[in-house]
Amino acid sequence: MFLLIILHLFYGVSYSSIKRGVKILSANIVEIRGLSFSRGSKVIFDNASLDIPRGKVTAIMGPSGCGKTTLLRLIGAQISPDTGSISVQGKDITKLSNKELFRMRRDMGMLFQSGALFTDLSVYENVAFPLREHTDLPESMIRDLVLMKLQAVGLRGAHTLMPSQLSGGMSRRVALARAIALDPAFIMYDEPFTGQDPISMGVIVQLVRLLNDALKISSILVSHDIHETISIADNVFLIANGKVVGAGSPEELMDSADPWVRQFMQGLPDGPVPFHYPSQSYSDDLWGNVEC
Repeated sequence: MFLLIILHLFYGVSYSSIKRGVKILSANIVEIRGLSFSRGSKVIFDNASLDIPRGKVTAIMGPSGCGKTTLLRLIGAQISPDTGSISVQGKDITKLSNKELFRMRRDMGMLFQSGALFTDLSVYENVAFPLREHTDLPESMIRDLVLMKLQAVGLRGAHTLMPSQLSGGMSRRVALARAIALDPAFIMYDEPFTGQDPISMGVIVQLVRLLNDALKISSILVSHDIHETISIADNVFLIANGKVVGAGSPEELMDSADPWVRQFMQGLPDGPVPFHYPSQSYSDDLWGNVEC
């Protein structure tokens, strides 16, 4: 809202040209009910339900392959559930037309695991891209907004560089500046800490929290990095076997006695998620009774 006031006062842009109407906001930015989704014979989600609150940093955690990134793709309507509903900003995205979905995605920011910068565009042009794609703002305003977003992630001085000239941490921060270019209602982070050195990781951890609070947005953070995630998350959902097996504050999950939650949060090598891959009898293998 603060940015809308600035645009209105200093550039004469009407509120309706940036945001189409003001709505009464619900307590949750995303509401998922009875979600089921499979890939072939593999069940990813089995009648899962969860609410992602507005204005908070919500972490989605779980073992590798449990469907964390798939959940982000479902929320962004890149793929459709087999059954169930996914409500974003009070609208069931499974029932939207392509035009309505395109408009709704303006309120979604996405930080991809790889950064996904356009390699042939400069840092400045990467951040300007969504502004040019989704708005008809004048170039002078686009310039100011791009520099504001780059300043927020500490890279205003790198606006002329190409992606090939950036370190891994810098690339992730440019991608974050692009994700907030349109002042989305919420941002989805797909494994933002993966492959980062300790300093870059610390910067990104801090940015996720600071941007969430400063911009008054909501954040959905997918990660399996426990220490970094729980240091900034308000709420945590733990997913396993297609269901939500744990939900609550980081402190509640760290103190949970549930075997699924306890194994993941404490990094135990064995438990409900077994150390050994399913196999025949060990003795049969040793005595050559199993064909290799």
